[in-house]
Amino acid sequence: MDRRSAVRSAACGVIAATPWFARGQRPSLPIVALLSSRSPEESATHAAAFRRGLADSGFVDRENVAIEYRWARGDYARLPALASALAKLRANVIVAVGGVPSALAAKSATETIPIVFLIGDDPVKLGLVASLSRPARNLTGVTFVTTDLGAKRLEVLYELVPNASTSAFLLNPHFEDAAPLTQAMQAAARSIGRRLLVLQASTEAQIAASFETMSRERVGALVVENDAFFDSQRNQIVALASRNSIPAIYHIREFPAAGGLMSYGASLLDAYRQVGVYAGRILKGAAPGELPVEQPTRFEMVLNARTARALGIAIPQTMLLRADEVIQ
Repeated sequence: MDRRSAVRSAACGVIAATPWFARGQRPSLPIVALLSSRSPEESATHAAAFRRGLADSGFVDRENVAIEYRWARGDYARLPALASALAKLRANVIVAVGGVPSALAAKSATETIPIVFLIGDDPVKLGLVASLSRPARNLTGVTFVTTDLGAKRLEVLYELVPNASTSAFLLNPHFEDAAPLTQAMQAAARSIGRRLLVLQASTEAQIAASFETMSRERVGALVVENDAFFDSQRNQIVALASRNSIPAIYHIREFPAAGGLMSYGASLLDAYRQVGVYAGRILKGAAPGELPVEQPTRFEMVLNARTARALGIAIPQTMLLRADEVIQ
């Protein structure tokens, strides 16, 4: 072999041994697209749980699957365009997380690409699936059924603050079931003889204004509705609740972990892992219409004892014994 041939052969060997991502090339990997109404910064732990679910099914990002992320950052109006772009990308699976708006946007974008959703409402009522056991279309997923727990959260919160005469309910007016949820919460407040102040917010400024109203109205108990926009703003909400000394209950552990008083609901990390598992099963050939919609098997109560002390609240021993986790 002459010198020129030897150099050419060595160069080819180096290129072949170089990983595809280092060469700036991309092999033909199956694509899993994650569409979220939330933001990547505050969703980092949940995105990691989703990837763990994929890994449980044998798929690792950049090894044997490519994950494409699209984030609406709390702006639901962006979701249809993001979903349409993912459909044109010809993703093998679209994972729609962050609530009902993401799932509906994905459903409108494609009738053929498999979709795995994560929502907090009834997917049958929303028209996403034909039934929980046999979805029958190109959609399946996990339903959190947390939007029906508002009344329960109000009841649990009043165990901590029984003397609060006025409570507040904070919700996003763009939420699909805002009106019936409001009616259900008003009925729940009347049943325990409490005044309920309903406040709506879909921007950071409106959240701040809502807390000003709560302070002015001397609100003594706050229920924050399950909403992806509120999840993305949890640090702001927790800080304002603390600044205004308002005891508040939330739907997921992430709020008391960030300094909120308490939460009651299913585990969001478990739900994100499960949608990853389902996406992996579909990549292996499972039909989404034959995968039953998963539901949480238990709900967890998480208390932040430090926040309770700061608010001057003594947590009853009965609640401490019932709590799944007490953050000190």
